[in-house]
Amino acid sequence: MKRVVIVGGGISGLTVAYSLLNSHKLQVTDSRFDITVFESDNRTGGKIWTEKTDGFLCEKGANGFLDNKPQTLKLCNSLGIDPLRSNENSKKRYIFVNGQLNALPESPPAFIKSDLLSWRGKLRILFEYNAPKGPEDETVADFIIRRLGREALDKLIDPMASGIYAGDPYKMSMKSCFSKIKDLEQEHGGLIKALLKIRKEKKHLQKAPGEKVSVAPGGTLTSFFNGAQTITDTLTAQLGNSIHLGVSVHGIEKNGDMYRLYTSKDTVEADIVILASPAYATANILKDFDSDISKTLSDIPYPHVSVVCFGYKKEKVGHPLNGFGFLVPYIEGRKILGTLWDSSIFPNRAAEGYTLLRTMVGGAKAPEMATLSDEKIITLVFDELKPILDLKKDPDMVRIYRWEKAIPQYVLGHSRKLQLIEERLKNYPGLYLTGNAYKGIGMNDCIEHGYRLADEIISNFK
Repeated sequence: MKRVVIVGGGISGLTVAYSLLNSHKLQVTDSRFDITVFESDNRTGGKIWTEKTDGFLCEKGANGFLDNKPQTLKLCNSLGIDPLRSNENSKKRYIFVNGQLNALPESPPAFIKSDLLSWRGKLRILFEYNAPKGPEDETVADFIIRRLGREALDKLIDPMASGIYAGDPYKMSMKSCFSKIKDLEQEHGGLIKALLKIRKEKKHLQKAPGEKVSVAPGGTLTSFFNGAQTITDTLTAQLGNSIHLGVSVHGIEKNGDMYRLYTSKDTVEADIVILASPAYATANILKDFDSDISKTLSDIPYPHVSVVCFGYKKEKVGHPLNGFGFLVPYIEGRKILGTLWDSSIFPNRAAEGYTLLRTMVGGAKAPEMATLSDEKIITLVFDELKPILDLKKDPDMVRIYRWEKAIPQYVLGHSRKLQLIEERLKNYPGLYLTGNAYKGIGMNDCIEHGYRLADEIISNFK
């Protein structure tokens, strides 16, 4: 029996633990895994954190996942929990441009008619067909400016980068953040060329009538009736006594074929160690074990982000909130990244007659905004939202959730960091790293990589 220690009880660590214990690749005659999960906090879930308060259901972090990745849906089925897909409102998204909300177009004709870009900006996008290929890796800003123009970057891609990563497109790596889009350029020579080729292939395969063809990822935002934490709570219940809360790991060393971990409780040994903690925490654990890996992990930045939830009686909000919410381009000079209308897209987010607004503040471009006092950040968000959503009075409910280190940033050179880590780990059989700091920040990414890692471990240690 192999002793496995997993450091970190977020979605990544929990998924690996569950998959190791429930893999179809394990036969009755296989040696089983003795699994221990150490979580330094007094709860599991990491950045997936749902709070029910005063009749509202607030998400401190991730509010769901796209249903376009089968592994997450398979995990839900295995756990016996029912995913809840967002309603039609989730398809209607807004960008705050030129001082007003503009609906994000859902088709080329709608885009032409929209006021999101000037006619010059729209015509510039047509030149994407002849834009040259870029280097293997470049910033998101360089990629978009070369292919679609600066106006498309400022008004479309910048708010998307803020909404997903709370990031700065002038620093983010295109290859690491939007690898599929970068691959389309490298493989087909451009996005329009890729779209035309995909459309031709779909037509050849007798595409179903009405099916949309797009180079962008599809899928519907999906969560659970009682919030995103449902999935981590269920995983935690399944793992039971394998999980040890309030136990932090301070260091690790090799002891023959085993690893010795120094925790806040005692010293433990393991055949296999999986570090599923945030990059900065993993760096601290490894600082005396492998300084190269530790330094590389320390160089992955995490900006400060605050999430501010406002609960309102519906009659106090003049806007109909008939959509997903809105994002704000940096050039607009506002003090928020955007606001999601959670109660408009999922049930059970607010009591009857109430609505829930969730606003993001801070991020890579303005981290100082997230560090303001409670009073100042509440005033800031209210002053920003009042003219946009026609707020009549102060909110009936306010909650502020602060993430000093929020979302890992895949800045230019991120792929080289991963290569260095991968090479160094070859020296340490049985030591693995996983989590959202490496190859995807979303729930889908963490779950998919968790299963892949479990399969790799099972294959290596049967």
